[in-house]
Amino acid sequence: MSDKQVTVEHAIELLKSSGVRITPQRHAILEYLVISDTHPTADEIYKALEHKFPNMSVATVYNNLRVFKKTGLVKELTFGDASSRFDFSNHRHYHVICSNCGKIVDFFYPTLDEVESLAAQVTGFKVDHHRLEIYGVCPECQAKQKAKDLSSPEHEAAT
Repeated sequence: MSDKQVTVEHAIELLKSSGVRITPQRHAILEYLVISDTHPTADEIYKALEHKFPNMSVATVYNNLRVFKKTGLVKELTFGDASSRFDFSNHRHYHVICSNCGKIVDFFYPTLDEVESLAAQVTGFKVDHHRLEIYGVCPECQAKQKAKDLSSPEHEAAT
């Protein structure tokens, strides 16, 4: 059994212990979130699973995401655009976001957790949590830009 499958089974047990009934749709949505590394939107989850569950609605996806959020299995992420993305993770992490295509990659750096205690000391706040987002250009977009630059008329003239 893979680590991700163990994670799905653990999450299902957590839901059951919280009194949540596990429907086939709920299981599929949860499994998609665990296996996916893309931080999908509700619409992306719906589109990925609609062939398997043709009678499932987008509202069903949202309702299940709400249940997962309530039990702490999923975090809702907003990055300033109109859509929320959903992140299943069993450990704290940060996000690196491509400024071109919007791809989101998890980034682990445990020593940044100290920032909460420092912020509490300096400000007197009781810190609940923190969030760090790093923006840049992903390797795929860099490669596309490089290929575009190499085929541009300016580059052709320079060679």
